[in-house]
Amino acid sequence: MKNQRLIHVSTDEVYGEIAEGSFKEDDRLKPSNPYSASKAAADLLILSYCRTYGLNAVITRCTNNFGPYQFPEKLIPKTIIRASLNMKVPVYGKGRNIRDWIYVLDHCEALRLVLEKGKAGEIYNVSSYNEYENLDVVKKVLKLMGKDESLIEFIEDRPGHDIRYSLDSSKIRNELGWKPKHRFNEALEQTVNWYLKNEWWWKPIATKEVLHPTPWKIKA
Repeated sequence: MKNQRLIHVSTDEVYGEIAEGSFKEDDRLKPSNPYSASKAAADLLILSYCRTYGLNAVITRCTNNFGPYQFPEKLIPKTIIRASLNMKVPVYGKGRNIRDWIYVLDHCEALRLVLEKGKAGEIYNVSSYNEYENLDVVKKVLKLMGKDESLIEFIEDRPGHDIRYSLDSSKIRNELGWKPKHRFNEALEQTVNWYLKNEWWWKPIATKEVLHPTPWKIKA
């Protein structure tokens, strides 16, 4: 038991939105929706066990992941799949929400380092500093696929949709020596190609309920 360690994979959403700058690990938590509130509650519970009972645990808070095998309801795979089927690509609101995108293998490497070298009871932000508006990400995917932007369809924004997330990941970079190895545009192209070549994986799970942005309706 002494050599066991718990890694709690949290999210950048626990901090809430930020208009300028980037959140550090010791900034206050202000989640905006039930999902992020549940993650923030879990963070605090784990930290309390670390202090009270000496639990060997660490917390990571990461930005938006993308890459192969991501569930089709997420922005990038949904865009690829719907565009490949010549379906409209839904974008919430005006598509101006900003996210920092990290390739999944870079996140996995960060988790490995935290597992091996992280300090118990500490929090580590994980980010790539690849900030893009959602609309720009969708346009990049369509361009890689040779699809026209007329496929984009703006839909009613979802409740509690934070405008921007941004994390300062200098702690994990300076203390553990982590940094992302994949460039965003190259990793995005690899991801698009993977989905196009692996329909066998996503077709059984890319149901109408998954691909359609319910419960919010499409604007006329």
